[in-house]
Amino acid sequence: MEQLKTIGRELAMGSQGGFGQSKEFLDLVKSIGEARSKAEEDRIVLSEIDILKRKLLEPDIPKRKMKEYIIRLVYIEMLGHDASFGYIHAVKMTHDDNLLLKRTGYLAVTLFLNEDHDLIILIVNTIQKDLRSDNYLVVCAALNAICRLINEETIPAVLPQVVDLLNHQKEAVRKKAIMALHRFHRKSPSSVSHLISNFRKRLCDNDPGVMGATLCPLFDLITEDVSSYKDLVSSFVSILKQVTERRLPKSYDYHQMPAPFIQIKLLKIMALLGCGDKSASEIMYMVLGDLFRKCDSSTNIGNAILYECIRCISCIIPSPKLLEAAADAISKFLKSDSHNLKYMGIDGLGRLIKISPDIAEQHQLAVIDCLEDPDDTLKRKTFELLYKMTKSSNVEVIVDRMTDYMISINDNHYKTEIASRCVELAEQFAPSNQWFIQIMNKVFEHAGDLVNIKVAHNLMRLIAEGFGEDDDDADSKLRLSAVESYLQIMSEPKLPSLFLQVISWVLGEYGTADGKYSASYISGKLCDVADAYSSDETVKGYAVSALMKIYAFEIAFGRKVDVLPECQSLIEELLASHSTDLQQRAYELQALLALDARAVESILPLDASCEDIEVDKDLSFLNGYIQQAIESGAQPYISERERSCMLETTDYHSRDHHEVPSHALRFEAYERPKPSSLPTQASTELVPVPEPSYYSEAHQPISTSSVSERESSEIKLRLDGVKQKWGRPSYQSSTSASSTPPQAANGTSSHPDVGVGSSSLKPRSSYESKKPEIDPEKQRLAASLFGGSSSSRSDRKSSSGGHKPAKGTASKPPKENPIPVQPPPDLLDFGEPTATSVTATDPFKELEGLMDSSSQDGGSTDVMGVLYSDAAPVTTTTSVDSLLSELSDSSKGNPDTYQSQTSKGPNSKEALEKDALVRQMGVNPTSQNPTLFKDLLG
Repeated sequence: MEQLKTIGRELAMGSQGGFGQSKEFLDLVKSIGEARSKAEEDRIVLSEIDILKRKLLEPDIPKRKMKEYIIRLVYIEMLGHDASFGYIHAVKMTHDDNLLLKRTGYLAVTLFLNEDHDLIILIVNTIQKDLRSDNYLVVCAALNAICRLINEETIPAVLPQVVDLLNHQKEAVRKKAIMALHRFHRKSPSSVSHLISNFRKRLCDNDPGVMGATLCPLFDLITEDVSSYKDLVSSFVSILKQVTERRLPKSYDYHQMPAPFIQIKLLKIMALLGCGDKSASEIMYMVLGDLFRKCDSSTNIGNAILYECIRCISCIIPSPKLLEAAADAISKFLKSDSHNLKYMGIDGLGRLIKISPDIAEQHQLAVIDCLEDPDDTLKRKTFELLYKMTKSSNVEVIVDRMTDYMISINDNHYKTEIASRCVELAEQFAPSNQWFIQIMNKVFEHAGDLVNIKVAHNLMRLIAEGFGEDDDDADSKLRLSAVESYLQIMSEPKLPSLFLQVISWVLGEYGTADGKYSASYISGKLCDVADAYSSDETVKGYAVSALMKIYAFEIAFGRKVDVLPECQSLIEELLASHSTDLQQRAYELQALLALDARAVESILPLDASCEDIEVDKDLSFLNGYIQQAIESGAQPYISERERSCMLETTDYHSRDHHEVPSHALRFEAYERPKPSSLPTQASTELVPVPEPSYYSEAHQPISTSSVSERESSEIKLRLDGVKQKWGRPSYQSSTSASSTPPQAANGTSSHPDVGVGSSSLKPRSSYESKKPEIDPEKQRLAASLFGGSSSSRSDRKSSSGGHKPAKGTASKPPKENPIPVQPPPDLLDFGEPTATSVTATDPFKELEGLMDSSSQDGGSTDVMGVLYSDAAPVTTTTSVDSLLSELSDSSKGNPDTYQSQTSKGPNSKEALEKDALVRQMGVNPTSQNPTLFKDLLG
């Protein structure tokens, strides 16, 4: 009977509005959705604001009605209007004991407020109380609010409770606690620097969701300091291997791909850890090869994983077989009809040519097709690829293409980028100075003032210095060609200001040098420039200076100077100019016309722009004046170095006698901080964080200490014969693991270099096979870009790629003292150990000894529990927390795992010499790397 009454009430509510909402609320949503203009929508929302302001002032509002009012306020805020008059009611609702109302209040508060709002202080106590709640849904709501609202000042108020929630029995709470700590680390790294080890511990969590959430803070930490997390390479590889082998539940699959977002995050982390590290890169070869074989290229998420694999390979030190697999994947992307996949292929090709430039030649026709594609984004990405593969043999074709594209676009931001790249390539690979000047003219003419002013100075220096050799004829030809080109360009109706400055300077220096053009002709052109651009004072200043040089050279050669009427009128106009710079230039030009040849030649010598200016730093020409002043009773000058030494001596003297004046500045240096000594007992939470070292794609060698040197002194863990953590329950035999080498899925040996099986890699088909008829124009363009035709490259590849090594040369190890190949460690396969003896070749031998003593007596020990298995739980003698704390303590207590690094600081002696106030800079104390975390399978 009660059930019938409940159904009746629900039906009644549904007839009134559905889901307990009033008819007014549903009418509001409907009217907003049916609004035909922004003005009509604003009218509806403003009317709703007036209604809510009146209703929220009513006394004793029912909770159900208040919940609806809060939701209506959320609608108002989402539509861009101010609902601050109702913020306090949302804060009050977070205090309610009803779960539905509390979660509604938290949702509204996280949308209404920011971390610096004044009302944040009112919910801190509520959050602290809710974090201790027995209902995990309340705890999750509080953690969600923490991630959005807690600022740097309020972090200490909730931090201890969030750390305690890392061991909560509900996986959703543990995951949100990890997210909250990640937020704290981003807001204030110093507040959680002692909790870094918790992220390592949660990497071994029973729930894959918690493990996946831990990857995000670890990625940030590894980005800041790669060297401190090198010991986790094998752990991440093991996790990725288990994910690709579908050990996770089906709920983590997306489009039939096992946990693809966890795979992508792991690949990003592996790219950071393997950059410039050969030993770490070799550990990744096998799992990367498996990913290339198993990824489904027919889905977007599969292509995303393939693209991330290509990025990872471009960062680490790859093997040749991985490069072949990446080239095959890029070939599929470029041959696709999707512009997105072509974009990914061009981007991946640009990354791989840094390692192997020959890869681009195999896809030259595909690159040409992308260059001519109407999609502007794809075309820009192709230009980035051509920029990376430019060399002296193809610079003319690439720069010409880039300048033509620069002329055709109107986007000033990208036009500036293209212009800077054209200038950079022309300066670096220019085949001749004449070609360089032509390209610069085109860039200046069409890019205008978007070009950096340094480019103009470099161009003027090149014209002045010439080829840099003692070939005056070649230099004169270069300058004459520049003058002729500029006289032609001056006929354009509108030219950029920076280009006109270059033109005026060149015409003034070399316009009449060869006698081909008269002074009257050049001066007339310069007057036309000054008259056409009368509003630009800089251009007029350059034009007047150029006129001064032309008239000075004529006077120096003893020729008669005929000042044109337009030039005379320009000088008279500038004599009364409001600009003091132009006025001074005009007066100087007028005075120069009245001087004789000898004086003019000494003022403006011919072709003196390249002469070095000798600077007398000691000001020796003032020695006579100084000596005369000293003889008259002046005090001699004391240099800065002598003053520093005198002041330093005075400071030391006053320090020894404890005579420090009470009202005077102190210039002595601060005491150097003493390096902190290592604690006698390692803490489970304190992990020192070194200075951040930012991630770079360049392959830089990183020195890593060998693990075998510490094998004898480290505590070791037996993990043979344990049950799989994810997937069906199964066991590993220590004898089989030690005697039989692991085999890959296709039967090949699991050597690190064998990242991709040779049988799975088919020879790449040439791009011409897709299009049997190729445009001859494209063939010529490809030959000019890549240094040869595609057919010749394919022939050379087929002729050189058919050789195979002889059998038996390096495929089998020597019979004496065979070295068994160990399988890769399985990080998360913890379970019930067996009582079998451990052989000397156990893959987990270097971490044995951390189990409880009861496990050595033959008792069974369940280390982490069995996840997603139907088997009955076994008796545990060691808890997860105690094991992890022991692992962390054992690693931190080992002093061998620390490596001291002395950071360089400023030289105090040089600082005393340079600083007028005699301040000394202290040298940073010796920094030490964090302890290596050795509880994750080495």
